[in-house]
Amino acid sequence: MDNPVLSFRNVRQVFSQGERTLCALDNLNFNIAPGQVTGLIGPDGAGKTTLMRLACGLLRPESGEIRVLDLDVIAEPQAVQSAVGYMPQRFGLYEDLSVQENLDLYAELQGLPQEKRSTRYSELMHMTGLAAFTTRLAGQLSGGMKQKLGLACALLRAPRLLLLDEPTVGVDPVSRRELWAIVYRQVQEQGMSVLLSTAYLDEAERCNEVLLLHQGRLSGQGPPSEFSASVQGRIFQVSAAGISHRRLQARLSQVSNVLDAMVEGKTVRLIMKQAGQPTVKEWLPGFDDVRIKPVAPRFEDAFVARLKNRHDSVTAMDGLNLRMDSHDEKEVVIRVHKLVRRFGEFIAVNNVSFDVRRGEIFGLLGANGAGKTTTFRMLCGLLPASAGELSVAGLDLHVARAEARRHIGYMAQKFSLYGDLSVMQNLHFFASAYGLRHRHRDEQVKWAIDTFDLADYREANARDLPSGFKQRLSFAAALMHEPEILFLDEPTSGVDPLARREFWARTNALAEAGVTVLVTTHFMEEANYCDRLLIMAEGAVLAEGTPDEMKMRARTADNADPTMEDAFIQLIEQCEQSGEDKGIKA
Repeated sequence: MDNPVLSFRNVRQVFSQGERTLCALDNLNFNIAPGQVTGLIGPDGAGKTTLMRLACGLLRPESGEIRVLDLDVIAEPQAVQSAVGYMPQRFGLYEDLSVQENLDLYAELQGLPQEKRSTRYSELMHMTGLAAFTTRLAGQLSGGMKQKLGLACALLRAPRLLLLDEPTVGVDPVSRRELWAIVYRQVQEQGMSVLLSTAYLDEAERCNEVLLLHQGRLSGQGPPSEFSASVQGRIFQVSAAGISHRRLQARLSQVSNVLDAMVEGKTVRLIMKQAGQPTVKEWLPGFDDVRIKPVAPRFEDAFVARLKNRHDSVTAMDGLNLRMDSHDEKEVVIRVHKLVRRFGEFIAVNNVSFDVRRGEIFGLLGANGAGKTTTFRMLCGLLPASAGELSVAGLDLHVARAEARRHIGYMAQKFSLYGDLSVMQNLHFFASAYGLRHRHRDEQVKWAIDTFDLADYREANARDLPSGFKQRLSFAAALMHEPEILFLDEPTSGVDPLARREFWARTNALAEAGVTVLVTTHFMEEANYCDRLLIMAEGAVLAEGTPDEMKMRARTADNADPTMEDAFIQLIEQCEQSGEDKGIKA
């Protein structure tokens, strides 16, 4: 290997939280080669952000040696900070400043010479597609545009090493693809080295090499293909007549030889403990037409196989209050007809119509700014409609928003928790807000603590929880009053694949029991959990159907088996092209 651009030798980092001591990194050793994209992955709390902050000299390790671009980070932290580009998780943007003012500020902070600024600004604005938005306040940009501005600020000096901490969280697939194109352009044209942490394992597969952290230690390093090869012969796809895919997943997850069972469209994807054809018919006596076929492993399969405990799949659905086993699957619970929402002259939602039935998981998808969040907020009773019909649980939201909200559990995109309150205080607050009192409230709080395994964090403030536990707490709060309808706004944004699997195992169990679920997500693999999808663009309905129907639309001779992300991007691009053609004709 050429001289590594980043090297850790016996690095240990410890944090104190009151009387508790947390070892974030434990005797960590690795080298990163120059001129490539290296992925940094691991479960919540694995130490990824700590590693990033140590690498750019923002933290000082308790012990060990760190070298960046042949600089000693401990002895020369300011020199390191001048040599690397760093984009933290939350962009580091100043939202009250315009795009141009953010660029000027970062150019000043990074010491970019005045005579080089104009040319570099022009290059970056063209590369990120932000040239038309330089006067807009950063706080008024969409999520994808904020990410691209944050990346532009980190690239002002064209650093030899670029550190990106989860740069694609919360942005749509089109914006994610654009960000990756920018990153790889820097590697290919500038010879830049990139260390990128991500919660999306399909992104990790795009990296030249991957570092896998677990509990502060290095669990593996190498090309993604090497990780995937380690589970060859252990991945299968199962379907069976006479049983729903969700019930099939719940049943297979209890089998001792199965390490993991995940809903994948109308089938279930299995990760076995050992290689070899499983005897699935023995697990499903009485069911006809049981089909099983081996499938090629993905990087995510290897991640789960290395890090998942068998205990997880058994307990993921235990304790949920499933009291709706008998329900009419044809009953329409959410009805939307010609829904419109205006903000002054701007039409955010334009004549949107759809129905959601009892026990259905319905996905609401779209690029940033498509209007899905506005639609979502109207359905939750948080925003009045300008026109159209919408009802939830048989209640007209034009006149009965408060009453409708009693039937709804709502989990917000940013986990609407009170950061200064403890886990227990948050649960008591939400229970009271939903009208639970005295013994019933105490019983539900205990249920939440036990079901979501929050006992070790009872007294911890919500803001100090790892992302996965924030998600658990937010989910528990939304279920306190046992709602019949559940609204989930990007519920797994930024959480690791194990927490994501646990979350969807619970959600699938709720849907199987008759709870109706409406979910927004930017993570297209999650769209496969939905029974039906609605894709929005520019405030209107672009497409509606099952995940398989969406993927069929994207099938071509060159791509016979498209992913949900392929389908989404193709639909959005077709919409944009249609808009351009209309503009040309006009």
